[in-house]
Amino acid sequence: MLLLHRAVVSAFRHACRFKSTSSKLCIQACSTNDSFQPQCPSLTFSGNNSSTRGWRVMGTLLGLGAVLAYHDHRCKAAQELPRIYTREEVRSHSSPETRIWVTLGSEVFDVTEFVDLHPGGPSKLMLAAGGPLEPFWALYAVHNQSHVREILAQYKIGELSPEDKAPSTLKTSDPYADDPIRHPALKVNSQRPFNAEPPPELLTENYITPNPIFFTRNHLPVPNLDPDTYRLHVEGPPGGQSLSLSLDDLYQFPKHEITVTLQCAGNRRSEMTQVKEVRGLEWSIGAISTARWAGARLCDVLAQAGHQLCETEAHVCFEGLDSDPTGTAYGASIPLARAMDPEAEVLLAYEMNGQPLPRDHGFPVRVVVPGVVGARHVKWLGKVSVASEESYSHWQRRDYKGFSPSVDWDTVDFDSAPSIQELPVQSAITEPKDGATVESGEVTIKGYAWSGGGRAVIRVDVSLDGGLTWQVAKLDGEEQCPRKAWAWRLWELQAPVPAGQKELNIVCKAIDDSYNVQPDTMAPIWNLRGVLSNAWHRIHVHVRANP
Repeated sequence: MLLLHRAVVSAFRHACRFKSTSSKLCIQACSTNDSFQPQCPSLTFSGNNSSTRGWRVMGTLLGLGAVLAYHDHRCKAAQELPRIYTREEVRSHSSPETRIWVTLGSEVFDVTEFVDLHPGGPSKLMLAAGGPLEPFWALYAVHNQSHVREILAQYKIGELSPEDKAPSTLKTSDPYADDPIRHPALKVNSQRPFNAEPPPELLTENYITPNPIFFTRNHLPVPNLDPDTYRLHVEGPPGGQSLSLSLDDLYQFPKHEITVTLQCAGNRRSEMTQVKEVRGLEWSIGAISTARWAGARLCDVLAQAGHQLCETEAHVCFEGLDSDPTGTAYGASIPLARAMDPEAEVLLAYEMNGQPLPRDHGFPVRVVVPGVVGARHVKWLGKVSVASEESYSHWQRRDYKGFSPSVDWDTVDFDSAPSIQELPVQSAITEPKDGATVESGEVTIKGYAWSGGGRAVIRVDVSLDGGLTWQVAKLDGEEQCPRKAWAWRLWELQAPVPAGQKELNIVCKAIDDSYNVQPDTMAPIWNLRGVLSNAWHRIHVHVRANP
């Protein structure tokens, strides 16, 4: 009886809850019986037959409770089960007029409201309109991150019909399957596309970075180009001649050799992330390397095509042979004045450290622009042209720009900022490692320093106490010509460890020949893309106690 009483009370409460308007509407919507009207009967028992009537009421309530529970279950199921769509239905939603749907796996999304917010631009997202995202996400693996999937989940409207088989076009080959084998010492920041840096302890072991551990920055799959059929297309000016140059043709130009340091705009981004989250690869201090490059000077090739300096502003645009499934290639540009200046020594390089360029570094030909951010050193070069405006490439117009710390992704205007060309002065500590334990007595500190635009590093200051006191490090490496200091300086300091000190807060800062100096902290230079990260480099080490 107690159990029965509990069941009756539970059913009664359940029935009374359904007296609300919304519940009535829900039941009416779910029920196939239009005359179904739930009510809450009385539990008052009276008269000689009260026991019999009571049992009847209890039975009625139990039956009513079961019916109501069933309808409640149907309503919830109707609300929770996703809508089912066919691929044909998805394909019919491929424009703003019909709304823009895409699929990922078995899920369907209406991304109409997100198209204009897409960081890569509306046109890139529209390529997937009415179809699957997989072919594009396979290429741009950066999408496979939790925050991207969280954004996408907000636009989910249903799922694909299980009977609707995926088209065979989804079974495409891996666009990265033909990428070259990489050195195992590299610290990988992204596999697809491949991006990696050498560990700090190897970075400054040599003034010239060995090819296998030179930092790698790829935006797309690595093309596998045939040197025998390779052609570089150089567009001529009106009245000039366009050139189609083979490797042998490039070899006919005077060979020029220079030592140049390349640095990614995002080098040391991981430190800026500690101030506030940014978007981009988590580079440590290794997105920088130095090589001896050889090739034809760009000014000689442009001159043969008939180009010359002009009074109006002009830009030399580079286009790589690495591209996405739509044929969109990586591109960038530099001012024509720099390209045509023999003293700027811009190269169409085909050798790196005395060897043909490795595939990861642009084989068979890449641009090398001394003193300029790595993003303009276009690899796998396929086309060179001169235009009145800079390259319309996404990576020139919508990336690699610096902004105020107050600018966020809701307020950023990429057109308001110039593209990064020359980089600011930079330095970092490569030895000892952050968190290491050093011996008492004397500590050896090593690192690198470099500045953009050919500005020479004239001094590196090192502190063992967080910047309270300073010592000057010894500079190593090649002496360089004024205004043509294209390569880094390695530096070293041997300093006594203060007696009784249990830990050291080691800091370095570099000064170039224009007396530019690194800022002391990251917060004032923070920006949403995490570029131009060049504050004092800091590490914390422990001192081993004397036995």
